[in-house]
Amino acid sequence: MIDLYFAPTPNGLKIKLFLEETGLPYRLHTISLSKGEQFAPAFLAISPNNKIPAIVDTDPVDGGAPLSIFESGAILQYLAGKSGQLMPPDLRGRTEVMQWLFWQVGGLGPMGGQAGHFRVYAPEEVPYAIDRYTREVTRLYSVLDRRLADRDYLAGDYSIADIACYPWVVPHEAHGQSLDAHPNLARWFDRISARAATQRTYEGVESTYTTQRKTLSDEERRTLFGQAGKP
Repeated sequence: MIDLYFAPTPNGLKIKLFLEETGLPYRLHTISLSKGEQFAPAFLAISPNNKIPAIVDTDPVDGGAPLSIFESGAILQYLAGKSGQLMPPDLRGRTEVMQWLFWQVGGLGPMGGQAGHFRVYAPEEVPYAIDRYTREVTRLYSVLDRRLADRDYLAGDYSIADIACYPWVVPHEAHGQSLDAHPNLARWFDRISARAATQRTYEGVESTYTTQRKTLSDEERRTLFGQAGKP
């Protein structure tokens, strides 16, 4: 059994999408980020970076004690190995998938997150930041569009590379993007959206981002964005 500690952000939805796609049994534990539940000591014991998602595998393949894992890319890699699904068995296939997984973790996610933050959540409009991150997300979409020009999925068959990227394309409008400008990416997006597991994953999920600027209370802003480490 996999215990999934979750909030409906793109990174959280990656793991739920994997579990729905593969049929691995799991229990969902929703973490309210706006209430600060990510800072509870019990959650920090699982996810020391106080971020979702995190999992606890109560039945790891080595037969040992329950295993906790944080960071969405590490979780996807672990679950693919555990299940034997959504990861090619050969060296070259695995390497191709891992390149695109790391590309998402290091690029598409952080840049999309910053574009969404400055367009939707920042307390004041910062034109330079909005332009900087929106243009970089556009560039990354162009990378995806070129990659998908002659293939259905990013690395051969449907894999954790696609599962990692898809939730970060879902809020494209909030990130200042139009899929009309990226027809190959749009076809990929529609293909994944039509999968039964994707529809189950997103059923009842409200978008974390909107195209309208959000007004947060001072307490909500401190909880979501105001945490700082000790010097």
